Amino acid sequence: MPGWIGFPELLILLVVVLLVFGPKRLPEMGRSLGKGMREFKDSVTGKDDQPVALPSATETTTTVSPTPTHENESAV
Repeated sequence: MPGWIGFPELLILLVVVLLVFGPKRLPEMGRSLGKGMREFKDSVTGKDDQPVALPSATETTTTVSPTPTHENESAV
C-alpha cells in the first residue's frame, strides 16, 4: 500500500462512503467512474471503438441546385 494508507484506513474510508452514499448509489457511482476513466484513457490514446459510419449507396445526399429558386435566391 502507498505510504500511510493501510487496510484499516481503507476499511474506514469504505464504511464512511457507504454511509454517505448508501448501498444502492455506490455501484452506480463505481460504474460511472469506470466509464469516465475508460473514455478518458481512450481519448488520450486516440483509440476509437466505433468505426466511422459511411453513408450507404441507397442514402441520398442534398445537392445544390445550379440555378437559384425562389426559396434560396440571394440578393446580388
